[in-house]
Amino acid sequence: MRELLVRSMSGIIYVSLVVISALYAPEWVFTLLFCIFAFICLVELMPMIRLRQWVIYPMLPLAYYFIVWKGVPINFIYLLLIATLLVNIYLIRDLVLVDRIALFNTKKHIIALLYLIGSSLFLALLPNIVETYRPELLIGIFAIIWTNDSFAYISGRLLGKHKLMKRISPKKTIEGFIGGLVMAIVAGIALHYYLVSTGIDDYSVYDWAIIAFVVAFFGTIGDLIQSKIKRQAAVKDSGSIMPGHGGIFDRMDSIIFAAPFAYLTFLIINHVS
Repeated sequence: MRELLVRSMSGIIYVSLVVISALYAPEWVFTLLFCIFAFICLVELMPMIRLRQWVIYPMLPLAYYFIVWKGVPINFIYLLLIATLLVNIYLIRDLVLVDRIALFNTKKHIIALLYLIGSSLFLALLPNIVETYRPELLIGIFAIIWTNDSFAYISGRLLGKHKLMKRISPKKTIEGFIGGLVMAIVAGIALHYYLVSTGIDDYSVYDWAIIAFVVAFFGTIGDLIQSKIKRQAAVKDSGSIMPGHGGIFDRMDSIIFAAPFAYLTFLIINHVS
């Protein structure tokens, strides 16, 4: 009971920081908070992949300052998006086809930079993907991820019989994956109607269903990739900053990995519309 209480309290604090910074704080506070979250994730990742080059650490806040806060030409954003997506697709390939993920070989420098720093940048860039600053978009992405995680757990416990990737994450099941995915789409649809009720109608109900599918699908893959990294590093959690949860990276692995895919989906929808 005490463990559940500790886990709930740390989770509430984390969620509150995200919601308050996105909806009520100035944009610079939101950017700073996510830069801090990403920096902690980087601090947790580096020892796991045995990467000791200190010069990588200042690259993250510098990237946030120049790319997210000051702004760079859109063509640079597109190039960064392509590079980040290619690295993430490479990691998906390693997840499925090879025993040891590429973060542990000579490619780990460039992959670590784009896998974590690159992906997290697109999480911070999401609220500005439309003409006006829309922090609600990011809260929506978080809500979809949380719904997917929660119902994947519930579906897996109630219905789970077939393992998703037993060698990497023994507790995840195909039934849990499907249950989480379906409820994430439902959450995306519900989110559309909520935003419409508040006067925000940037995206249709079909758009949000597609966005929810992309976020939940790639979020689950991101969680599996992080599980494989931890298994190779022989650690249970990425850190201990969040009592009952582990590290910040344990909480943000799904949404960080899904962020560039979500950003691309928004771009495509914006172009088609």
